Amino acid sequence: MLARPLVALAEVRGAMFPFLPVCLGLGIAGWFALPWEPARWVYAALAGLVLLGGGLTWRGPYLWQPVALALTFVALGFGVTGVRAHWVAAPVLGFQYYGPVEGRVVEVDRNASDKLRITLDHVVLSRMEPERTPARVRISIHGDWTMPPPKPGARVMTTAFLGAPMPPTEPGGFDFRRMAWFDRLGGIGYTRVPVLALAPPESGAQIIGRIRAFLSSRIQEQVPGQAGAFAAGSVTGDRSGITQSTVEALRDSNLSHLLAISGMNLAFLVAFTFGLVRYGLALIPFAALYLNTKKLAACAALAVSGFYLALSGGNVATERAFIMAAIMLGAILCDRRAISLRTAALSALVLLLWQPESLMNVGFQMSMAATVALIWGFGLVDRMTFRGRLPQWSVPVYTAVLSSVIGGLATGPIAASQFNRYAEYGLLANMLTVPAMGMLMMPGAVLASIFGPLGLPQPGMWLMEAGGRWILAVAHWVAGFGGAVRGIPAPPGPVMPMLYLAALWMVIWPTQARWAALAPMAVAAGLWMSGARPEVLIAADGGVVGVTTAQGRALSFPTGSGFAAANWLERDGDLASQKDAAERAGFHRDATGARVADLSGRALVHLKGKGAPAHVATYCKDGAVVVLGAEWPDLPPEGCLLLDRIALARTGAISIGMDGGRMVMRAALDTARLWDGDRPSLPDQ
Repeated sequence: MLARPLVALAEVRGAMFPFLPVCLGLGIAGWFALPWEPARWVYAALAGLVLLGGGLTWRGPYLWQPVALALTFVALGFGVTGVRAHWVAAPVLGFQYYGPVEGRVVEVDRNASDKLRITLDHVVLSRMEPERTPARVRISIHGDWTMPPPKPGARVMTTAFLGAPMPPTEPGGFDFRRMAWFDRLGGIGYTRVPVLALAPPESGAQIIGRIRAFLSSRIQEQVPGQAGAFAAGSVTGDRSGITQSTVEALRDSNLSHLLAISGMNLAFLVAFTFGLVRYGLALIPFAALYLNTKKLAACAALAVSGFYLALSGGNVATERAFIMAAIMLGAILCDRRAISLRTAALSALVLLLWQPESLMNVGFQMSMAATVALIWGFGLVDRMTFRGRLPQWSVPVYTAVLSSVIGGLATGPIAASQFNRYAEYGLLANMLTVPAMGMLMMPGAVLASIFGPLGLPQPGMWLMEAGGRWILAVAHWVAGFGGAVRGIPAPPGPVMPMLYLAALWMVIWPTQARWAALAPMAVAAGLWMSGARPEVLIAADGGVVGVTTAQGRALSFPTGSGFAAANWLERDGDLASQKDAAERAGFHRDATGARVADLSGRALVHLKGKGAPAHVATYCKDGAVVVLGAEWPDLPPEGCLLLDRIALARTGAISIGMDGGRMVMRAALDTARLWDGDRPSLPDQ
C-alpha cells in the first residue's frame, strides 16, 4: 500500500517533466510565505539537500528517484529566491525626503491617476551619501505637463517629495514594497515643479529606450489620437500617451491584455514574420529548391522576437513568451515538435530560475495559465470534436472562439482574484478584437519597420490605425453596456494556491486520476464564495476607517487616504466610490465631528482634523477603539485602545475582527523581510 504511489509515479515518469517547474514554484512560494528572513544556515542546509537529492536522483532506488528529484527542485526554488533577493539588494529611503533629485531617465509612463511618471537611475539626492541613495526612484509629475516627455538616457533634475515604497493597504494585501525591492526601486514620490534637462543622452546610453521613444513618437505622428497611442503602447510598450479613459475602457471590456506586450502579441509577430519569410522565399526558385526556408524563417522570427523583447522593456509576460518562442523555434531548427506542455514547462523553468520573483507577478501567472490551458485544451477538445471534418473556411472561426473560451476560463479566476472585477462581455470583446490584433496591428508594425527606412511607412501605419481604431471602438462600446463589470471579492489566502495546484494536476497528470482535481477545485470555489472580509479596516495614516455593513463597507470620511479606501472597496468587490461609501449607514457623526460606529458593543471612534486630539478624552472609556488621524503627544490614555499616527506608523494598516467577543487585530507590517523595516508590534489591547 505504501509503495503504490511510488509505483504510479514510476509508471508515468516519462510524462513528469512539466511537474519540475511546479516543484520549483513550490519552493519559491515557500520562501515568499515566510514571515521572517531565513538565516544563512538555512541556505547551507538547502545546498546540502540539493546535492543529496541530486545524488539520490542519479544513483538512488528507482522508485524513490522521482520523489528525490521533486524535493531537489523544491529546495532549489527556495534557495535561488533567497540568492536573488540578496543579489538585487539596494538602499531604500527610510524617511520622507524633500529636495533636489537628479538622475538618468530609464522609463517614462503614466500612473493610475493619469499623471506622467519618470523612473530615474544613477540618482543623486542632496546631502545623502551614495551608499544610502536608492538605485532607482520613480517620480510622478503633477500639474499641467505640456512639453514632450524626457527622453530615456537624458539626465534631468527636479525638486520632489520622496518616500519609501508603500506598504500594504490592509493585512494580507498586495505588498508593493516586495515588488519594488526586486526592481531596485528605493523611493517613490511626486513633483509639482518643472523637470529640467541637464544633459542629453550619452552615446550608447539607454539605446533601446531611445529607439522605443523614437518609434513611439513616429507612430503617434502618423496615427493621431488614442488609436496612435494604443498602437505605440501595444507595439513599443510606451503607454505615456494613453489616457485614463482609454485604460478604463480596455479594462472594463477585458481587453487590457492587448495593450500589455504579452504572449499573444509576440505570438502574432512571430507567426507573421515566420510566414512572411518562409512564403516570401518560396517565391524565389533558387531559395525554394536549395535552401531550407522553414529553418531560415525560424531564424528570422527568432531575431525579430528578440528585438521585440528588448524594445518592449522586458516585462515578465513578454520574457515568458520570448523564452517559449525561442524554444519553439529552436525545436523547428532541430526538427523536433514545437508546441507541447514540455515547451511551456521549459520556458517556466528558465524564467523562474532567472527571476524567481516573477512567480508572484500576475502577468506571469496569467500568461502561463493561458499558454498551458491553450496547449492542453486544444488537444483535449480536438479529440472530442470533429475538427478534421469542419469546412476549411470555418477553421479560423473555430480556432478564435475556442481560444477565447479556453483562455478566458484559464485566466478568469486569476484576474478576478487580482483585480476584483469580472468583465461580463469580455468574451464578445475578445472575439471581435483579437483577429484585428493578428491581422492588422502586428502585420502593420512589421511592414512599417521594413518599409519605413525606405520612406514608405504609410501602408503599415494604415493597418495599425485601422486595427487601433477598431479595438478602441469595441472597447468603449462593450464597456458602455449596462452591468459590463461585476465586482468580485478577494479570495481567502488558501483559495488561489489550491486552484493553481488542482488545475496543474488536471493538466499534467496523464491518467484518469487527473479528474480527482475537481474535488479541491470545488472546495476552493466554496471557500471563495463563503470567505469573509475584515469587519474593520484602518488606514496606515489614520485618514479613513471602514466597517462592514449590510449595504457594503461604510467609510468614516468621504476624503482622505483615497488610495487605501479605493483598494478596500475593490477587494470587497464593491464598485462604489469613497464618497458613496461614506454615505452608507455605519458611522454616525457626533457633535464634536467624530465618526462613531458600533463594534460588537464597543465604540469605534474616528477623530481627525484640527483639534482632534482635544476630543480623545471624551471618547476614551469603556474599552472603546479610538483612531486618531494625528499624533498623540502623551502616554496612551487608560480606558480605550488609542491608535494614533505614531502607533500606526509602526504597525501599518490594521484589520479588526471579533472572535467570540474577543477583539482580534492584525497588522499589515507583521513580517521581518528584506523589504520591511523593524519588526512592528501591536499596541496593548
